[in-house]
Amino acid sequence: MLTGSDLLAKVKDLGDAGKSELVRSCGYVSTKKDGSERLNFTAFYEALLEAKGLSLGGDGASRGKGGRKLSYVATVQGNGNLLIGKAYTALLDLKPGDEFEIKLGRKQIRLIPAGSTEDEEE
Repeated sequence: MLTGSDLLAKVKDLGDAGKSELVRSCGYVSTKKDGSERLNFTAFYEALLEAKGLSLGGDGASRGKGGRKLSYVATVQGNGNLLIGKAYTALLDLKPGDEFEIKLGRKQIRLIPAGSTEDEEE
């Protein structure tokens, strides 16, 4: 499978070739159990984007499980609970047993680590 500048050069050389021919010519083909070939379009397009300087991987810091981006929005569940989620607690390096003081304001909820003052957190 071609990558980087080799991939870009091959795509440029093939010019008007069809999508399937591009994928096949660049080596993004695998063989199924029944012996037929499978064109790996997704892998081809990801490699093409990366070769053009667009990385889809990111650094992972803003991603939770499954690679989704964090939305920084929480929704109250049907049972009334407000779930923050593991991805957010991991960003803050929170451990099981960490305690917070809950401060209710006008249309806001603030979580203050137990034993600290509000001024330290801002």
